[in-house]
Amino acid sequence: MAQTLTQEYMQIPAVTRAYTTACVLTTAAVQLELITPFQLYFNPDLILRRYQVWRLITNFLFFGPLGFSFLFNMIFLFRYCRMLEEGSFRGRTADFVFMFLFGGMLMTLFGLLANLFFLGQAFTIMLVYVWSRRNPYVRMNFFGLLNFQAPFLPWVLMGFSLLLGNSIVVDLLGIGVGHVYYFLEDVFPNQPGGRKLLITPAILKLIFDSPEVDPNYSPLPEEQAPGPWLTPRDQTEPEHGQEEGQETPQEPEDPDPQE
Repeated sequence: MAQTLTQEYMQIPAVTRAYTTACVLTTAAVQLELITPFQLYFNPDLILRRYQVWRLITNFLFFGPLGFSFLFNMIFLFRYCRMLEEGSFRGRTADFVFMFLFGGMLMTLFGLLANLFFLGQAFTIMLVYVWSRRNPYVRMNFFGLLNFQAPFLPWVLMGFSLLLGNSIVVDLLGIGVGHVYYFLEDVFPNQPGGRKLLITPAILKLIFDSPEVDPNYSPLPEEQAPGPWLTPRDQTEPEHGQEEGQETPQEPEDPDPQE
């Protein structure tokens, strides 16, 4: 059982696995009173004056105490983060990490203006928005009540958040940042005169992406030579109907022709 769970866990894409695990462990640490939310929230003064730089990251990891809101956010975070990583970002882990960094930095700047303390929910909405725009023809069903196309999903989630009595500023921030990324990555480069503005740094590609295989590569002759334990004769396959280790029967010699 434990081995099966471990295998399932390791099959989750790397970025989704790392981010979801960090969110769950952070919430667990708060529930166990190992840390408090006051050590995690976004505070520019503490970051700049007391060098508590971890707040730039931890404010994206805490989704509140255990409850319906936490489970709701975790389900959407895991689902759409994984679908992005296995879909449009498949084989492009560095680009996916760069999207995380770009979205996080942009949200941090807007968080300064909106006086927001935790940005994890906005980050989830950003992931949902990017996925929904890249899958515009997918039909969605929300709790069996609403049927709609995928691009409406972020707005449905914002309306649901409003019904729960939450502020929609965080949702609007996630939608806004997601749209900026989608426009710069998918729309503007395909416009007349447009070009790609979001370029993944080479250092990220070096760390997260495996080196590409050169299709024109051909092995050197010595790489094709047999190993020291085999001779060229040993590598020849036996003829059809001949077993290994069986000598090849020799044809009888023709007798001398009679005159």
